[in-house]
Amino acid sequence: MDYIHELRKQIGPRKIILNCAGALIIRDGKILFQRRTDNGLWGLIGGLVEMNETYEEAALREIREETGMEVKLDSFLGIFHNHDMVWSNGDAAHVISAMFTASIVSGEPRIDEESYELRFFGEDELPELFAEDHIAALDAYFRGVRYPLLRENRYQGETVSGVYGTDHHDHARGG
Repeated sequence: MDYIHELRKQIGPRKIILNCAGALIIRDGKILFQRRTDNGLWGLIGGLVEMNETYEEAALREIREETGMEVKLDSFLGIFHNHDMVWSNGDAAHVISAMFTASIVSGEPRIDEESYELRFFGEDELPELFAEDHIAALDAYFRGVRYPLLRENRYQGETVSGVYGTDHHDHARGG
């Protein structure tokens, strides 16, 4: 998150692209939602991808931070967009979210400074959601969309070997 704060110091509230990751945490057929302190509205659990993090790592970290629970990612739902996100401070972004389904491994939901409330809802009692990427992910879930988990390459340091064993920057330039 420090990266985004530093970036915002330089560009202000101007619209940028942000990558996020989150999950629909399922227990007894119900989904966990968070009522957020920044806008008082309901959303899924997740947040911004930090520098050098994969989508899976970000989803697991955000869930741990926002709920205190350890979860297992079960499936990949897809990539969803919130084209015109504006936070209460005026910062704007096109948010691109990788969303998963998850099951609880340990712990009980507990709120942090980002949440007023955490609650499980069934399909027939869903709260109104604030973000179009969350709405689209929920729609995909109820339509039965499930993909295998991603096979993301993990950060390896300054350079990452490409398919042919070359530095990915050289490979991209045809070298």
